[in-house]
Amino acid sequence: MARNEPNKTAIYATTLTAFFAIAGIAIVDPILPAIGSDLGATTWQIELLFTAYIAVMAIGMIPAVMLTGKFGYKKILAAGVTVVAIAAGLAAATVNIGQLAALRGLWGLGNAMFFATAMVLLVSLANDRAWAVELFETCVGLGFAIGPLIGGLLGKISWRVPFLLCSVFMVVALALSVTRLKDPEVMPARLRFSEVFQPFRKPAFVLLSVITATYNFVFFVVLGYTPIFLGLDVVPLGLVFTAWGVGLALGILVIGHRLAHRFGAVQTVGFAIVVLLGTLVGMATSHSTAQTIAFLVVAGVCMGICNANLTDLALATGSPDRRVTTGAFNLVRWGFAAPAPVVAGLLAEHASPASPFWVGVGVLAVGVVTFFVGGHVVARGAGERVAWQRVNAAAADAEGTPEEALELI
Repeated sequence: MARNEPNKTAIYATTLTAFFAIAGIAIVDPILPAIGSDLGATTWQIELLFTAYIAVMAIGMIPAVMLTGKFGYKKILAAGVTVVAIAAGLAAATVNIGQLAALRGLWGLGNAMFFATAMVLLVSLANDRAWAVELFETCVGLGFAIGPLIGGLLGKISWRVPFLLCSVFMVVALALSVTRLKDPEVMPARLRFSEVFQPFRKPAFVLLSVITATYNFVFFVVLGYTPIFLGLDVVPLGLVFTAWGVGLALGILVIGHRLAHRFGAVQTVGFAIVVLLGTLVGMATSHSTAQTIAFLVVAGVCMGICNANLTDLALATGSPDRRVTTGAFNLVRWGFAAPAPVVAGLLAEHASPASPFWVGVGVLAVGVVTFFVGGHVVARGAGERVAWQRVNAAAADAEGTPEEALELI
């Protein structure tokens, strides 16, 4: 069936760029041990490649969102893609771990500029917004699934080759951005710095942010540290994280939304983080590589389910201005994820190889408790209910009150 989408080419260009951006994140996993061996880096120094990337990305999100009001979406997105292409190309020629970490930070800045604009641009260009968002999520899922495979296969030649390929990917993405993308007819209004923090005035958004912060910390403990923990060669490691990426993609594209439609997004996220908590315990206590890999793949499915629903919940509980909510939510998401890889590396060196997973258990437990204590508030903010709310008299009384309605305006 032909779609009535006048901007279809621009939409495809944006989603393809998202695939390249995500593949560029995931491509690094299988080559982490090889980088450490070649550059003589310790475990925590290797983890700097993730922490530098995530920290700069978190900080860069807010100015990137604000600059869209001055320059428009297309210019900011194209600038971000250019920065990633340059950083990835230079990363292939580095001679020490400090240079590589700095370039990964620059890479994170470029991705911040892209992710701060891509989804808003897509929604503004599409007639069928649900289709555009689904297409974007598909490309994100495929990026996580295919990126590790590319990293594993090409990393066998040299860990520098995947970085070069990332640079080529982003050059292609830049060509698409410049020639195919266009700003929406109505340009975004300029934002003040203080506006980005408006969503934190809403209790539902704050509680969701706590859950998201703990989840994302764990996400990057798993993504950044597990490649070191497994101790596999480049190609087997690439295949393992391809399996993890496939699980993640299934959670994003299939399972997450189906569960949300049946049980609600809030309860779906709660279910996923409880199971994820169990997989962390499993990885911490595993007695074989096969067991660890099995828990890793299940964790990937849970992470996909969370990723499929957390952004939707943020948009439902945050500011009506999507740029404001996106900036605030990404600040939480990436800001709390940034320390995770280096913390995991330091714990592995000075405590025990399993200790990063145990710390992840403790951090995520905070998110699980927050869900059970305040999940009904998040649900109410998103227009949903949770099962135990029926026996929560205070929540039942508040449901549908004029005060609640005012908070949702």
